Amino acid sequence: MTGPADNRLQARNDLAWAISVGGIGVVLFAALLALTWHFAATLFLIFTGMLLGVALNAMSNLLGRVVRLPHALRLTMVCLVVAGMLSGIVFLGGTTIAQQTTALSNTLKSQLVNVKGFLERNGIDTSFFDFGTVSSPSDDASPAAQSATPTPHALPSAGTIAASGGAIFSQSLKLILGTASAVGNFFIVLFLGIAFATQPSVYRNGLLFMAPARHRTRAIMIVDRIGDTLERWLIAQIITMVAVFLVTWIGLSIIGIQSSFILGIQAGLLAFIPTVGAILGGLIVVLASLASGWVAALSAFILFLGVHALESYVLTPIIQRQALDIPPATLFAFQILLGVVFGIWGLALALPLMAIAKVMIDHFKAEASHVAIAAG
Repeated sequence: MTGPADNRLQARNDLAWAISVGGIGVVLFAALLALTWHFAATLFLIFTGMLLGVALNAMSNLLGRVVRLPHALRLTMVCLVVAGMLSGIVFLGGTTIAQQTTALSNTLKSQLVNVKGFLERNGIDTSFFDFGTVSSPSDDASPAAQSATPTPHALPSAGTIAASGGAIFSQSLKLILGTASAVGNFFIVLFLGIAFATQPSVYRNGLLFMAPARHRTRAIMIVDRIGDTLERWLIAQIITMVAVFLVTWIGLSIIGIQSSFILGIQAGLLAFIPTVGAILGGLIVVLASLASGWVAALSAFILFLGVHALESYVLTPIIQRQALDIPPATLFAFQILLGVVFGIWGLALALPLMAIAKVMIDHFKAEASHVAIAAG
């Protein structure tokens, strides 16, 4: 028999054990959050590679419904087709893209300066806007500039040459490092995507192996459901992006906007980001169209509304109704949260992350309902 003293001792031991386990859990959770925060860019990069692998695998599976070939051969065909399309766009439209990109950049800068001047003339403070050193032509033709006495034969001092050389070297180094980082990230995502798509079962089994044996059946259901959801959503998203690109490009070409091709590309790419991407794409289109007059800008705005309606009320309900069912307000709030915390990575990848969380929540809710029904 156990006396009251033994019971109290056992209770204290249980309480001490619970506090210890809870403290260790809190410390580990805080360490995980700190690790995620510090290496957020790397984790998002890896997740992007996984999404690419899921997309390639999904396209390979679609091809498998048409032709009965091994997975490796179908994946090779998909990669060759995608690489061929991208190469064709670069080589056939590379000059056009470069020219339109430069023209679009200059147009946006000038229109932003005009908008800032309009707001200032109407008494609105725009000091929080910073457009760099963009100046209007009238500034260059100021009386002070005209009355300045040129000194064509004066040589700069050694200090001036050294300072200019240092500034040029610093800017060039930043440009080179930025380009190298972007190219490196691109190839990292490409390598991860192809590696994941080549042997998806290997990585799936490895992920399931880390789950405890008693929870492995549940882990299999969750992982398979997440993979199926992401595959269907990515295929639907690719179709939507292509449709937005074509409609925007053709519509702006009919209106007569000069940078219609590059504007169509950016609209298609921004369609990957729901809600925020459409608003940003429409703003860029309208700003770029202001250079062609108010009629062109109004026509471009109407086109943007039509494209947004096509995406929101036709393509998304028809194509993605079997993929995701997330309330728009919930998704927008999650986008804003991840965008503020993690920047552009969080904003761009909010929807697939939300899809993964929704699959897990739905699974545990359904499991809890079955347990409650069985207990009742």
